[in-house]
Amino acid sequence: MKENYIIVLCTCPDEDNANHLAHILVESGVAACCNIIAGLQSVFRWQQEIQNSSEALLLIKSTRQAYNQLEHTLKAHHPYELPEIIAVPVIGGSLEYLGWINENVGQQQ
Repeated sequence: MKENYIIVLCTCPDEDNANHLAHILVESGVAACCNIIAGLQSVFRWQQEIQNSSEALLLIKSTRQAYNQLEHTLKAHHPYELPEIIAVPVIGGSLEYLGWINENVGQQQ
């Protein structure tokens, strides 16, 4: 059962954008919950140059079954040319919380 769950990491240009994306993901039913971590500093190579940027990080709780639609939704609404979208498997967790994710992924407003 635990192999069904994922956390998706996605950096955003700022907290407002992260909040906007989080609402889209939860409202569309591809995520049960999104946490926003503001104040992130990223250092990365982009177009052959080292960049330093302030960002916000989305931690997206979802299921493997919803991943393809979640990725599609992020790409459709994210302002970055190449958004970070990395899915990490959940190897454990409270059965009640995991059940809550299951109940809420697939729900749409």
